[in-house]
Amino acid sequence: MGTLKGKTLFITGASRGIGGAIALRAAVDGANIAVIAKTDLPHPKLPGTILEAAAAIEKAGGRALALKTDIRDEEQVRRAVTKTVETFGGIDICINNASAMSLAGTLETDMKRYDLMHAINGRGSFMVSKYCLPHLLKDSGPSHLLMISPPLNLDPRWFAPHPAYTVAKYNMSLYTLALAEEFRGRIAVNALWPRTIIATAAIANLLGGETMLRRSRRPEIMADAAHAILTRDISFTGNFCIDDEILAETGIVDFDRYCVDPAADLQKDFFLGDRAASTLLKVIQ
Repeated sequence: MGTLKGKTLFITGASRGIGGAIALRAAVDGANIAVIAKTDLPHPKLPGTILEAAAAIEKAGGRALALKTDIRDEEQVRRAVTKTVETFGGIDICINNASAMSLAGTLETDMKRYDLMHAINGRGSFMVSKYCLPHLLKDSGPSHLLMISPPLNLDPRWFAPHPAYTVAKYNMSLYTLALAEEFRGRIAVNALWPRTIIATAAIANLLGGETMLRRSRRPEIMADAAHAILTRDISFTGNFCIDDEILAETGIVDFDRYCVDPAADLQKDFFLGDRAASTLLKVIQ
């Protein structure tokens, strides 16, 4: 298995959840991680801050740089990239994990929430990629850009219940497709999405709380899948990966280790073709 030892990762939304788990997995290898997020003080509903994440990374064996950053703000993104390069000497991996979600229909979606989703999911991911790319493109070894975004599934059932969120999230996937082709042969650009819902604050707060958490897998499955992608050669590019499929390719076939409750029926995530995911739509309707 490959290693991320000595690599520098720039991870948005890294103070908790999937981003935090990816950071900790890289830290075990001895990587350098720029923790990019807005939360520097404890939040009543969102556990984890950039300082707590940085401390956990250091404890796990990595080096951490906590940078309070709103990825909607161009100057803040510029400063975060510059500080990361000054501290660690470059950037090898950019992970666009930060995302905003509002599961509402058109008439129920206020424009403030619409603007937030599009500013973070699409524009923010594009801007972070744009400012990291000059460093990823330097000839310092294989470089990767990873979007935490879904396959482009145009089944209308994923649009009707929450059109603004679907389009905002698919912007990240469209940029995966675009950047993979634009920089083919120079860096690897891929997307990663979970087969099932993941036990994060978003699930606890928006999708049914404890019941849905029991039907989830832990963020570590996404962290291990991201590690498997980020240690591949750059010829692996332009792919929309599913976490358990990537891990199966590495020989991992026992996924119970990742389940919050191995006895519970797993809930499939949004945007996947399996009709078993249709029950998730009922939660938000």
